[in-house]
Amino acid sequence: MRIIILGAGTVGSWVAETFCKEHDVTVVDTDLESIREMDSSDVQVLEGSVCDPAVLFASHISNMELCIAVTGDDATNILAASMAKHMGVPTVIARVQNPILLDTTTFDCLETFEIDRLISLESLTAEHLATKIRTPTSDFIEHIAQGSIKAIEVEISGKNKMIGKTIEESGLPEGVHIGLIRRKNADTGQREAPRIAVADDVLCDGDKITLIGDDERVDALIDEIYKKRKNQHVVIAGGGRVGRCLAKILEAGPFNVCLIEKNEDKVLELANKLNRVEVVHGDATTNKTLIALRIETADFFVACIGDEENNIMACVEVDHIFNKTDNVVREDRRVMCVIHRKDYSDIVKKLGIDETVSPRTAMKDEVHKYVGDSAVRYSQRISSSDISVYEILIEEDAPAIEHVLTNLDLPVGRWRAATLTHNGTVRVPRPDDHFEAGDYIVALIHDDAVDEVIKMFTGTGR
Repeated sequence: MRIIILGAGTVGSWVAETFCKEHDVTVVDTDLESIREMDSSDVQVLEGSVCDPAVLFASHISNMELCIAVTGDDATNILAASMAKHMGVPTVIARVQNPILLDTTTFDCLETFEIDRLISLESLTAEHLATKIRTPTSDFIEHIAQGSIKAIEVEISGKNKMIGKTIEESGLPEGVHIGLIRRKNADTGQREAPRIAVADDVLCDGDKITLIGDDERVDALIDEIYKKRKNQHVVIAGGGRVGRCLAKILEAGPFNVCLIEKNEDKVLELANKLNRVEVVHGDATTNKTLIALRIETADFFVACIGDEENNIMACVEVDHIFNKTDNVVREDRRVMCVIHRKDYSDIVKKLGIDETVSPRTAMKDEVHKYVGDSAVRYSQRISSSDISVYEILIEEDAPAIEHVLTNLDLPVGRWRAATLTHNGTVRVPRPDDHFEAGDYIVALIHDDAVDEVIKMFTGTGR
């Protein structure tokens, strides 16, 4: 695939390093020193402004298949990505840091500037952390359709009202459905590989089901599923972009959230913006602050202070307090940490840190979804299975255009339509839906049915 990266800073370097071995990568930046460091047989470099049409034309922008704008300035990234789109790049991605730019209710940057995906490293990191807190046993978490649709695995057990009912009878909220089921083997007690769910599947105690639907509705259903567990206590260290975003996400759910911030001026600002969060002035790397907060009562501790050393120091201190406190079962507590450096991620588990989230990895994984065949916008394998998630562009000669969804001649139980994007609106498909060229469909597909399903929606297959 031909990829152009606009910006040769830290993020641009990560992305170029990740994809240059298997794809044709070009990097554009005004910093001659930065691009010289990247200049190699694997990466083509070009000095100049990413918003200069002459520079973009010199990079052969019209021949590119994917553009990723990742300079340090939001406005530059949006403008450069929009220019690339209008110069013929089919898929464009822009990095932004201001969370307001992600809020389509305020102003829809995606539609206005014709950008396929806005990525905020900080928001992406916070979302990963929040999902690990909401569903710590989940083996599958995925954001699809420009991040507006969530697919996440949850376990149903006990007196959940869905148990004993078919999926059709389960009372799922509008816009949410069950895509996969992972069931325990009755004889061995081992969890079986996931399979695609069908309407007459009866849900059993202990099933792990993959919910797919609108991000907010899925989160609300998860909170409903787990509503009988006590409110969990989450302590967040650091009131920067990641910490603030994480607190905002969690305050709407069944959590008691405490945010520790060292900067006193920022404490007042955060307290005014986070209505249901306790904001505390203190240094989360010190034993004194943690003891005063009775950190041993926390179910989750998340360190996102801003640099690895302080994050690790805080986590090690919390792990030590958990381990030495009577009546605290360490296995019931989770210590989580934001890590940027790859070499640190390999050693933190030895230090008592249970989970790490890397903005570098989150960015790489997000971009990777868009690297591939032009008709297949992205694909993501579901671990320990022969099922993948595909986002497919419906083309003009696709057989699917002639039928409604329920009449498609495709193998039952080997695929499932997860979402449909029509005229910029994303929703869960209905049985009577018609398809049009230019629509996007996200589907769960077993390996043995991939060619058949893709051919149905593209007319050509892979």
